[in-house]
Amino acid sequence: MNALTLPDIAAQAARQPLPLEWVGMRGIALPVLIEGQRLCAKADAGVSLDDGEARGIHMSRLYLALERLETQNLSAGLMREVLQAFLDSHIGLSSGAYLNIHTDLMLKRPALVSPLAGWKTYPVTLAAHLKNGMFHVELKIEVPYSSTCPCSAALARQLIQQQFVDDFANKPLQHADVLAWLGSTRGIVATPHSQRSTAQLHLHLDAATEHLSLTDFINQAEAALGTAVQTAVKRADEQAFALANGQNLMFCEDAARRLNLALRRSPGIREFHLRVIHAESLHAHDAVAESRWQREAQ
Repeated sequence: MNALTLPDIAAQAARQPLPLEWVGMRGIALPVLIEGQRLCAKADAGVSLDDGEARGIHMSRLYLALERLETQNLSAGLMREVLQAFLDSHIGLSSGAYLNIHTDLMLKRPALVSPLAGWKTYPVTLAAHLKNGMFHVELKIEVPYSSTCPCSAALARQLIQQQFVDDFANKPLQHADVLAWLGSTRGIVATPHSQRSTAQLHLHLDAATEHLSLTDFINQAEAALGTAVQTAVKRADEQAFALANGQNLMFCEDAARRLNLALRRSPGIREFHLRVIHAESLHAHDAVAESRWQREAQ
């Protein structure tokens, strides 16, 4: 018996001719290498469908082109190679190619004082497209941190002052008595409120960037904010964290400005859009600030 020829319905002309901007797949599971780490990722891969009468693209060719992401460190150059492979396999059909990589970067972080360390995850998305020879790549990272409200800190200090007056007015001050009072619940009658916060960084990278150091971007953001959330801690670390928060009061506006100044000094960034979100412990809503910056043309 002769082998049957498998039908190719996609070869038939479309009933409603119309070019499409993007046709492809979303949520493709694959491992990727980022800074030597083998991470579980999801990819979105697609191309434009410029031929309005074509029924479809060659999705299997896109899928197979992603294999090189499994063995090479992810970089802007590698993403461009994959996009070019997309286009090379769709000559006559497509002029644009698109690739998004979604994963969680894992970094081991030391405690503030003790020898402990633990892992933190940072959601990361790399998005690239290549159209008519123009290559563009963007990086999105989420960085968690702690923020303590300056207003609540000032109000707490006022209440502590008032409690001190109530407890020691018209009394001779003894060092031992004041020291004991400071260590009691009456000495800290009120505390400022803190909240877990998030910095969302959307970075437009220079197309010529070959080495992507996601860790460097994260380190710069955490250094600018000053109170990155912790992993494994002992009491000494918790105390050091309380001190860091107390000496690092900030509104969401302060956080956005710190990040803006830090990121604009970072090489490889052409422009960025950042958003900071303070999940208020006082209110049922969040406090949010956003900032943009674009490098001036040379």
